[in-house]
Amino acid sequence: MDFLALYVSLKLALVTTLVLIGIAAPLAYMLAYLRFPGKSLLEALLNLPMAMPPTVMGFFLIVVMGPQGVVGRASVSLGGGPLLFTFLGIVIASAAGSLPFAVQPIKAAFQRVDRRLIESSHVLGLSPFKTFIRVIIPQSVSGIAAGAILVFLHTMGAFGMLLMIGGSIPGVTKVASIAIYEAVETMNYQTAGLMSFCFIPISYGFLLLLNKINER
Repeated sequence: MDFLALYVSLKLALVTTLVLIGIAAPLAYMLAYLRFPGKSLLEALLNLPMAMPPTVMGFFLIVVMGPQGVVGRASVSLGGGPLLFTFLGIVIASAAGSLPFAVQPIKAAFQRVDRRLIESSHVLGLSPFKTFIRVIIPQSVSGIAAGAILVFLHTMGAFGMLLMIGGSIPGVTKVASIAIYEAVETMNYQTAGLMSFCFIPISYGFLLLLNKINER
C-alpha cells in the first residue's frame, strides 16, 4: 500500500481546488454577466480540456512548460526553476485540465442569482466588485462548493496528463493513480486493489455531499 502516493494525490487535489476556485470565480462572472466580443470563443476555449484527450493536453503542456516553452522559460527567469517533473508542474497541469469543472457550476450558480438583488445593490451605491463579493458570492455558495467537489474528484482521478508532466517521482509527483498503474504492471494486484478500494469511500462521500448541495 503506497500511502505516500495517496498523500500526494490528496495534496494535489486540495491545492488544485483552492487555486481553481480563485481563478474560476472571476471567469464565471465574466461569462455570466458581461457582454464582449469573442465571449463564445472564450467559453469554448475554457471548456476545451473536457473535449480533448488528456494525453493531447499533456503534450501541449509539455511544449508550453518545457525548457523552451513560454511558461517554462518565464519560470526559470523568475528564479522558480524548471516546471516539468515537479509538484508545481502537476498543479499547473491539473488546474488546466480541471478548469471547466470549476467554471461551469459556478457560472450556473451566478446565473441563478436574483437580478433584483444585483440591481438593488447598484442602486444602494455598491461597486460591481463589492456587489460581486457581498451579493453574488454569498448567493452562490452551493454552486461554488459543487465546483470545488468536481475539481477535487477530477484531480484525484487524473492519470495520463500527470504522468506526462510529472513522471513518477515518489513523494513529489507520483500520485495514487500512477501507483495503481505501476502495481498492475508488476502484477502486484493486492497493492493495486487496496489503493483502488481507497478511492471508493472518498469518491462516494464527495458525491453524496454534492447531491446534498444540489438538493438545497
